Amino acid sequence: MRAFDEIYAIAAARKGGSDALDERLSRPRSVKDIRATPDDRWLSAMARSIFEAGFNWKVIEAKWPGFEDAFEGFPVGRVAFWHDEDLNRLMADRRIVRNGAKIEAVLANARFLQEIAAEHGSDGAFVAGWPATDYAGLLGLLESRGARLGGLTGQRALRRMGVDGFVLSPDVVARLIAESVVAKAPSSRRDMAAVQAAFNAWSAQSGRSLTEISQILAASIDA
Repeated sequence: MRAFDEIYAIAAARKGGSDALDERLSRPRSVKDIRATPDDRWLSAMARSIFEAGFNWKVIEAKWPGFEDAFEGFPVGRVAFWHDEDLNRLMADRRIVRNGAKIEAVLANARFLQEIAAEHGSDGAFVAGWPATDYAGLLGLLESRGARLGGLTGQRALRRMGVDGFVLSPDVVARLIAESVVAKAPSSRRDMAAVQAAFNAWSAQSGRSLTEISQILAASIDA
């Protein structure tokens, strides 16, 4: 596995230099801001990532104000108690993409977030308290307790909310394979532990966030 500086140099050379590369990078939000994020925004981010999965993102973006209206702003406490009549109402609502399985997942995730908030005071407090050094553990929890939040969907939902972490896009996975961190796209706890360990090592070497490192790894691969 190369040192981070070597990978950064590859990415910078591909993107026109260090300044140009750094300008491309998004940074995570502060722990304070994460903690203060209302519960409804977590449900909204999860819902949007679920509907984007396997679908044209531009369509979802254009329709998103309609989603916010149809789901009444995604209030966790209220959506958690929605049932068949609400599902039927949403399935008839032309403002949204009427995919029954994905709508049901939003309702299930409202119940999941309600449980987390009850355990930790708020969903923001829970996420803010989770260490970036075990980001893979947070992804595992989303997959096991949430609905349709495994893989890239959960990763993109957390990135949308500014949580410090990695997104295992094809380019990031290609770099991880090139560095012998994994042999293929991570699909097991062992693979994810190896990915986490590599990101932790690169973060210790560079002082950069996992969010930045993830983007730099992607930029180091020829598209």
